[in-house]
Amino acid sequence: MTDIVHSQAADFPFHMTTTAFDLPGYRIVASLGVVRGVVVRSRSLVGTLGAGLQTILGGNISLFTTLAERTRQQAFDTMLVQAEIADADAVIGIRYDATEIMSGVTEVLCYGTAVRVVPITQP
Repeated sequence: MTDIVHSQAADFPFHMTTTAFDLPGYRIVASLGVVRGVVVRSRSLVGTLGAGLQTILGGNISLFTTLAERTRQQAFDTMLVQAEIADADAVIGIRYDATEIMSGVTEVLCYGTAVRVVPITQP
């Protein structure tokens, strides 16, 4: 699969995603299965050197923080594209997982359950 960028997933409503296993105001009518986004990233030599300098000063290592946030966002967006392909209305039970594959190379996985929902009507 080609890289998924944020703009490709922007059509999926973010308010229809949750880490919970239900969506307030909606009833789940179909479970479409697990959807996931996987990103494998390595640190660049320049980034590693820059982060090494930041560790000398202590505190937040902003170069790694930025890399981590971009990677998580890309995994999330890829998962949303998979949900759109599955014709889902929402994704519930969203989780992240990360594994160091080798030194300096990390896999980030974002996954959840794609569902179809209908609004709960109030009498």
